[in-house]
Amino acid sequence: MGARIPVAERVTRMAYQSPVSPGRSWYEDSVSDRPSYPSLDGDIRCDVVVIGGGFTGLSAALHLAKAEAHVVLIESHRFGDGASGRNGGQFGTGQRAWAEELEAEYGFTRAKALFDVAEDAKAYLLDFAVSNGIDMDYTVGQMSVAHKPRLVADYRAHAEIMATRFGYPHISFMDANETAERLGSTHYYGGTRDTGTGHINPLKLLIGTAKVAAAAGAKLFEQTQATQISTNGGKVQVKTSHGTIVADKALLAVNAYGGNIEPQSAAHVMPIGSFIGATVPLPADTPVLPGNEAVDDSRFVVRYFRKSPDNRLLFGGREIYAVKDPQDIHIHIRKQIAEIYPSLKDVEVTHGWGGYVGITMPRKPWVREVMPNVISAGGYSGHGVMLSNFVGKLYAETVGGNRDRLKLFEELKIPAFPGGRSLRAPLLFLALNWYAMRDRL
Repeated sequence: MGARIPVAERVTRMAYQSPVSPGRSWYEDSVSDRPSYPSLDGDIRCDVVVIGGGFTGLSAALHLAKAEAHVVLIESHRFGDGASGRNGGQFGTGQRAWAEELEAEYGFTRAKALFDVAEDAKAYLLDFAVSNGIDMDYTVGQMSVAHKPRLVADYRAHAEIMATRFGYPHISFMDANETAERLGSTHYYGGTRDTGTGHINPLKLLIGTAKVAAAAGAKLFEQTQATQISTNGGKVQVKTSHGTIVADKALLAVNAYGGNIEPQSAAHVMPIGSFIGATVPLPADTPVLPGNEAVDDSRFVVRYFRKSPDNRLLFGGREIYAVKDPQDIHIHIRKQIAEIYPSLKDVEVTHGWGGYVGITMPRKPWVREVMPNVISAGGYSGHGVMLSNFVGKLYAETVGGNRDRLKLFEELKIPAFPGGRSLRAPLLFLALNWYAMRDRL
């Protein structure tokens, strides 16, 4: 596997640390320009207010502004402090659920429409980055791999179904030998390789999207927390710590960071912690991911990893369902790296960071009109790099009078988490730790 890399237990620490997400990400150290935006002080009137400065909110704000709407966006902290600026950076293809699984639940016509809208999201985002000069470090290739032998047949069938039934020829099946060669590891038993998708630096995309939105005329405010949202007489009123925003319409795009500002969203979207480590740049003779694809595996508590442009291994896989954040992210991440790449058991992990992902019970996006003229969107369940950006665009389409594509998400069956506000977190903790135990059997 190549040269052994000396151990070190340090974590890179710079001046700014996110107040809502643990650890400083490698992404933050990879960008030279991260503009700050003012906080909102006082009252303001607008056409649309967007709450949340992640991919969904910023995308909605820029498309609304381009349509000449007076749009105001507020973010509690800094753009990029939540999942949009700290995630694994993988695009994926289609929805989180495989297309054949959606067909079994909804029928072929609806499943194909959901697959097609996700492909539209992929094409849109790639074109958006190029058209606006955003260098988001896009790299082609994604592999999905089986951690148990009995799952390999499903991957073989999936590749065939995607080509013959859903018209997507970019996925090929890999046997155990090809999987080992492309991973640089014999840990997995087979899988698929998708050359029609890839992975990015999400913080670079987020920073670029905010710049485009501001240039289009969107009024962007950081460090401005929404404390209450209500409707009265057809108007939406959002209270902040330093004033009130009155608008005709609102988008609630807070995802995992919404707390209980709106009860329906809180009941349907649950925050879970996900954690990533970045190693030192690997030696040139280390055969880890020689084709530079991103990887996700078949565990319920999924492991996902890829290499950065400077040859670091970016590895995610430790999900936490309890309230406390771990203080030893890098140690646990390195243990998981060593399971797949034993020669890296002593690798130096320079960055360890986390954030909160919004999930739903069926791991499908939650999009609903939760009160008159207020739409809430989130719950992308780890598949949000493409979908969240596109849902923001579709929200702007909806404000402009075309709700057809957004309705594909609004009509998904998304039950609330059981247990209400007081019991849903401990029940989820028990359920997901049971699934994590099954991953090991």
